[in-house]
Amino acid sequence: MLKIAFDPIYAHPLPEGHRFPMVKYELIPEQLIYEGSITALNLFTPEVCPDEFVLWTHDAAYLEKLHRQTLSAKEQRHIGFPQSPALTKRELVIAQGTIDCCHFAMEYGVAMNVAGGTHHAFADRGEGFCLLNDFAVAANYLLHRQLAQKILIIDLDVHQGNGTARIFEKEPRVFTFSMHGDHNYPFHKERSDLDVALKDGTHDAIYLPLLENTLQTLINQLKPDFAFFLSGVDILDTDKFGKLKVSMPGCRRRDEIVFSMLRRHNIPCTVAMGGGYSPQVKTIVEAHCNTFRAALDIYG
Repeated sequence: MLKIAFDPIYAHPLPEGHRFPMVKYELIPEQLIYEGSITALNLFTPEVCPDEFVLWTHDAAYLEKLHRQTLSAKEQRHIGFPQSPALTKRELVIAQGTIDCCHFAMEYGVAMNVAGGTHHAFADRGEGFCLLNDFAVAANYLLHRQLAQKILIIDLDVHQGNGTARIFEKEPRVFTFSMHGDHNYPFHKERSDLDVALKDGTHDAIYLPLLENTLQTLINQLKPDFAFFLSGVDILDTDKFGKLKVSMPGCRRRDEIVFSMLRRHNIPCTVAMGGGYSPQVKTIVEAHCNTFRAALDIYG
């Protein structure tokens, strides 16, 4: 059974000016239930992630600032959200949701977090609307619990996973692969284990074969026993900030490539949605729902 982490808190604590397109966190499960792709049995609500797990990734001083609401004005500007207890709780729930998805993925092959993919958060600071790095927290959880020996992070958001790259730069058990827009945020890139920087205007005919060939090579070489997939839909040609030209069918094909390859190699996969900033929220929701539909088609 496909298990999906969802909590209304994913959307509600956000400041009023940031609600669009964050309303997608509520609309995605609603659409999937409405069309009959899933039922309420597929959904689960995560708890708050314990500090113990967070501290395997993030600095104690930074986590204390989040708990005590003592981020400086400059730190809040870098994050992009004003601090609030509700926002900190939201990030902790997202992180636990991604951890929970890891357990479900090991049972069912794949599990998905409606939120997550907060790949701009560093160990000691937040950035780019990301407070805590949920993939990093979950990957370190797997390593500490000896549930995985070699982890592949597949980051296909249009923005480089700079925080993730920095967190794992000296961790050989985690391989960070980021395929992103070259001329896009963050303008100072960190060094992932593999960065594939795409030119503005990259379309399906270039994007899809490049992804398929690169991912197949990585899996053959690394032989990972667990994978994380950040399935941002800001690669769409309709996205306001993405600068790429991947079509809606091309974006779904991207997801099919990743899922098919991981399933063929029996690699459990945890998925987070990442970014998407098309002008119409229905476009964002449809593209994200396609990721869930692709998982349902491939994993059954």
